[in-house]
Amino acid sequence: MARDTTDFRPIEGMDELVAYLAQGCKPREAWRIGTEHEKFPFYVDGHGPVPYEGERGIRALLDGMQQKLGWEPILDDGRIIGLVGPTGQGAISLEPGGQFELSGAPLETVHQTCREGNAHLAQLREIAEPMGIRFLGLGGSPKWTLAETPRMPKSRYEIMTRYMPKVGSKGLDMMYRTCTIQVNLDFESEADMRRKMQVSLKLQPLATALFANSPFTEGTPNGLQSWRGDIWRDTDNRRAGMPAFCFSPDFGFADYVEWALDVPMYFVIRDGRYHDMTHMTFRQFMNGAAHNAVPDGMPTLGDWTNHLSTLFPDVRLKRFLEMRGADGGPWRRICALPAFWVGLLYDAEALDAAEALTRDWTYEEALAMRDAVPEQGIGTPFRSTTLREIGRETLAISRAGLKRRDRKNRDGYDETSFLNTLDEVVARGTTSAEEMVAAYHMRWGGSIEPAFLEYAY
Repeated sequence: MARDTTDFRPIEGMDELVAYLAQGCKPREAWRIGTEHEKFPFYVDGHGPVPYEGERGIRALLDGMQQKLGWEPILDDGRIIGLVGPTGQGAISLEPGGQFELSGAPLETVHQTCREGNAHLAQLREIAEPMGIRFLGLGGSPKWTLAETPRMPKSRYEIMTRYMPKVGSKGLDMMYRTCTIQVNLDFESEADMRRKMQVSLKLQPLATALFANSPFTEGTPNGLQSWRGDIWRDTDNRRAGMPAFCFSPDFGFADYVEWALDVPMYFVIRDGRYHDMTHMTFRQFMNGAAHNAVPDGMPTLGDWTNHLSTLFPDVRLKRFLEMRGADGGPWRRICALPAFWVGLLYDAEALDAAEALTRDWTYEEALAMRDAVPEQGIGTPFRSTTLREIGRETLAISRAGLKRRDRKNRDGYDETSFLNTLDEVVARGTTSAEEMVAAYHMRWGGSIEPAFLEYAY
């Protein structure tokens, strides 16, 4: 998320919270594609992590990007922690360990989102290369220990860092040592949201498998294809994972609100100051539990918006749907993720086919896939087949959906070519994580260092 929200309108009741989500409904012609991607900054000399302060630090990098782009700085206690573009041009933000994130603008085609990512990386290189900094496109930090990883001066992260060890064993790894690619997509009605939520939740383990790209921890193979996927299995299970209630045939906005109300909060912002609220749920907050804890201790719409951004299910509902299952990866993957989901969810015939494919998958089966994928990747068994074969079928549905969308670039090509990198995974039968581990044992001679050359932006 680019920046936390301040909206001081008081919340009158639960109906307002449901209405907030329902306001996301958009006619089909207004549907857009918002792509987010994170990457690890590192020093070319020695492959060490980049701290916030210093002449060659993250702060200097943000200052350089601000001067180049003219975007508005996002400040936290007087320190620059991100940039936001004018009139919906997207934002640049920092994850807790210095992971550099572009939250892209809402765009009409995958061609546009791909060009946006390319332009961002080119601009970043222009500022970073003279500083001796490059960026790594992997799903997990392959070399640095948690203690070696820098911490960004962002108030919400201080609260999360204190809280995470209380609710799971891997929350700090999630915060400081993972990167993702996400895509945000629209819906036209509550029924459309339900269909897209259920199809994409069931297929999120497949996305994790296809994009599995985090096989190293602290310099050696970790035995996993998606370390990031494994981390999410025990980060904070009250707010993360694959919520069973979303599988209900009548799931709707109100159900998500009821769930969100009973998840502990992280913070509220009053007068620019972050107040730790991890000791209460949003429902307790609405019932007056914070009356003596924070100034004007009743919730606002800004508090609700921020709370929704601290929930981490595999598919997150805001006024759009966020696909959250994929590891970070090379540039081609930044374009492949939106293409995969747009092909499945933005074409009516493709959504029908994806729904038919997954209709009788049970919650328990989907959860078992999610648990197995970090280790087994596309070899994960499912009924009498494997995720590799499910992937082949799903990619065919997505490709057909993109073909019917028929959004061509200036050279006359449609969006289907962006799926080629995923077709290669299915054709090979091996993920990029498996290819990397093979390289580690062979070409790389048991060293992690070549990853900083081969997987750098």
